[in-house]
Amino acid sequence: MNEPPEHTAPLAHWPLLGILTGYWVYVTLSNILYANSMNAGFDAMSTERYFAPWDSRALQHLILYPALVGSVWASLKIRWRPLWFALPLQLLIALAFAVLASPALDGAQILLGHHEWKQHASDMRWSDWFSEANLPLWMASATSMFLAYGFGVALVTGFLLLQRYTATQLQLVALEREFSAARLAALRMQLSPHTLFNLLHAIHGQIAWEPKAAQAMIVKLGDLLRRLLKAGERDFSTLADEMQFVKLYLELQQQRFADRLSVLIPHRDSLPAVWVPSLILQPLVENAVVHGLAGHDGQVSVRVEALLVNQQVILRVVNTAAVSATGKGSGEGIGTRNVRERLSVQFGERATFISRPTEAGVWCAEITLPELRDAGAGLR
Repeated sequence: MNEPPEHTAPLAHWPLLGILTGYWVYVTLSNILYANSMNAGFDAMSTERYFAPWDSRALQHLILYPALVGSVWASLKIRWRPLWFALPLQLLIALAFAVLASPALDGAQILLGHHEWKQHASDMRWSDWFSEANLPLWMASATSMFLAYGFGVALVTGFLLLQRYTATQLQLVALEREFSAARLAALRMQLSPHTLFNLLHAIHGQIAWEPKAAQAMIVKLGDLLRRLLKAGERDFSTLADEMQFVKLYLELQQQRFADRLSVLIPHRDSLPAVWVPSLILQPLVENAVVHGLAGHDGQVSVRVEALLVNQQVILRVVNTAAVSATGKGSGEGIGTRNVRERLSVQFGERATFISRPTEAGVWCAEITLPELRDAGAGLR
C-alpha cells in the first residue's frame, strides 16, 4: 500500500540537502585554503594579516549555512517561469544571501574572541559598518558568495532535473510494458475465437456422419479449450506444454481427416527445457492443416520440429500441400500476422519468422527465438 503524500514528500528533500551540504563544505574548505595561502604570502612581506584566520572562516560559513538552505529553498519554490517575473526575484534572493557574507565573518571574529576584531567592533558605530571604507570588503565578499550561491542553485536544480528525467524515463518504460502486455493480450484473444470456430466447424461436419467420433472430438475439444484459456492468460509457457497443445489440436484434426492427414510430433522427453511464447505454434499448425488439405484430395503430412542450436530455439512446422498452392505462395492471414506481431513485441530483432515453400509441394514455417530457461528472461 502506498504511503500518504505527507510521509513521502519530506523524504524527497534529503538528497537535495545532502548535495547542498556537501557543496557548502567544499566551498568552506576552498575559502579557508585560499585565505591561508594568501596569509602565508603576506607573512613574508609584513606582520599584518589581511585575511581572517581559518576558524573564523569556518564559523562564517556555518553561520551562512541556514541562510543558504533557506535561500535555495525559496529559489526552488519560485522556479524560473515566467522568466520576466522569476528572474528578478531569483537575483534578489542571491544578492540578499551574498551581502550577509561580510557581517557573518565579522560576527564570527567577535564570537571567537579574536582581540583585534573585538576591539575594532567595540569602537565602531552602526553607521561605520556601511561606511565607504568597508564598502570594498562588502563587495568582494558579496561577489564571492554570489557566485558560490549561483553554483549551488545550479547544482541542486541540475539534480532535480536529472531526477525528473529519470522518473519520466521509468514511467515511459512502464507505459511501454503496459502497452506491450495489452497488445499481447489482444493478440492472444484473437487466436482463441479463431481456433474455436474452426474446430466447431470441423466437429459440425462429423455429427451427421459419425456421431460417436463427434462425441469423442467434443471431449477433446473441452480439454483443448481449457488449455487454450490457461495459455491465453500468460505470456510464456514451457515448450513441452506448447507441444501438448499442438498434439491435442492435431489429434482432433486427424479424427476428422483420418484417411488423409498424418502428423509427426517430437516426444515430450526429447524437447529442450525452454520457455516459448504461449500459443505461438498453434496458428502455424492450423495453417499447415487448412492450407495443406486445400486444393487437392491427396495425402497430407504435418511435421513439427523443435531444435536448440547455439542458444537459439528453432520451431519448425513443415507440411505437404498441393503443388499449385506452394507455387503461388501464400498471403499472410490472421495466424501468420499474429505470430509475426507477437515475436516483434516480445523479442524485437532477436527473433525471426519465415514462412515459405522449400520445394514443390512442401511448405515450411520457421520461428527462431532466443533460448529462455526462465519465463521472466523473455521480458524485453
